[in-house]
Amino acid sequence: MLKEKLSGVFIPAITPFAADEEVQYDKLEDNILKYNKTSIRGYLALGSNGENKSLTIDERLKILEVFVKNKQDKVIMAGTGCESTKETIEFSRQAAEIGADFVSVLTPSYFAKQMKDEILIDYYTEIAESIPVPMLMYNAPGFAGGVKISPKAVGKLASNKNIVGMKDSSSDGIMGYLNATRGIEDFCVIAGSANFFLTGLICGATGGILSLANGFPGKCCELYDAFKSGNMEDAVRLHFEIFTLNAKVSGSGGVSAVKASATMAGYNGGAPRKPLKPITSVQYEELKKYLEEKGMV
Repeated sequence: MLKEKLSGVFIPAITPFAADEEVQYDKLEDNILKYNKTSIRGYLALGSNGENKSLTIDERLKILEVFVKNKQDKVIMAGTGCESTKETIEFSRQAAEIGADFVSVLTPSYFAKQMKDEILIDYYTEIAESIPVPMLMYNAPGFAGGVKISPKAVGKLASNKNIVGMKDSSSDGIMGYLNATRGIEDFCVIAGSANFFLTGLICGATGGILSLANGFPGKCCELYDAFKSGNMEDAVRLHFEIFTLNAKVSGSGGVSAVKASATMAGYNGGAPRKPLKPITSVQYEELKKYLEEKGMV
């Protein structure tokens, strides 16, 4: 049952902002209801693509309430990682009270030089043993000052019954994590990028939390379905399509480009919150032209 909940495509959902930078909760709800019509398995609310660190605590809680209210049959993960163990526990408990199914906890990074395995093991263990919902670790050195958690540490933490998986968004880590947790029942490794979604699935990952799914959930689900049905010819073809598409979108400007592509695809994307800036008009037109030529919008 646990692996079923953590299998498939998850959207690390964007946060729509108005021109005055206020959160557009109604636009977020519209996005969720539209995504719900696809075969995605669920959402990572308050993740990197949701601009978690640019939101106030009150905004994060209200956003999570929108997800839980409109979840239907989808699974909700909430990004609750903070710099201190104490604050992460408190925020995770709030997320659980609202109704999140899982929490996802990014490695702390402000004191990056001190974030060795010993400290990270203690950090994740104390959180897991202090909250009422299952927890996933989140390895994303690009968003965490270069901090990584080693496969050896993950192998140890995977034996904790309330640590049920991890999302890996590093460019070189997922195979190490899959190898370190082989044979550990009900521990799920989830790919954090479309670039290695298929290779992750082949080697044992249960799913993917894919920024590309903000604009193109159907294409991402199509790849997952082809893999699950054993149609590897289609799965490989879709992998290269998605790999190229992801490079074009992300390479145009990270979160800002993800939001722009989602807008082009008919969702409510909008601009990022400052200090981030939208992609330029030239970048926008180039990306739009590419997506139109590929029949994606």
